[in-house]
Amino acid sequence: MIKTMIRMFFKTLRLVLTPFMLLWATLAMPKGVVREAEAQRQVDLECSQLALYQFKTCPFCIKVRHEMGRLSLPIALRDAQYDPQHRAELEQGGGKIQTPCLRITDAQGQVQWLYESSEIIRYLQQRFS
Repeated sequence: MIKTMIRMFFKTLRLVLTPFMLLWATLAMPKGVVREAEAQRQVDLECSQLALYQFKTCPFCIKVRHEMGRLSLPIALRDAQYDPQHRAELEQGGGKIQTPCLRITDAQGQVQWLYESSEIIRYLQQRFS
């Protein structure tokens, strides 16, 4: 009984906070860095080998998306919350359903799954700053 009430409380809280989280995610998006055309094409090409598995309103995912915006990185976003295919890919490839998770494919086709927003941000800054 109490467990059910606690679940309902948090579900209701999420429903109430979702619009505010989405609004904040949109309004707080930083301006992206401006690169010369050729440099941006190279970044775009490198980003085609990356995918961010995320939940739309997860604060840690928003934090990573903001850094992607700041660095002008067109990384594919994969909804692991509502898309069963992306959720299954995350669980099978990364080993757990936890977001955010950056899927990194190298030139040889090897895949690495990077969890934790701070680790993802550090990786993106080191690679693209």
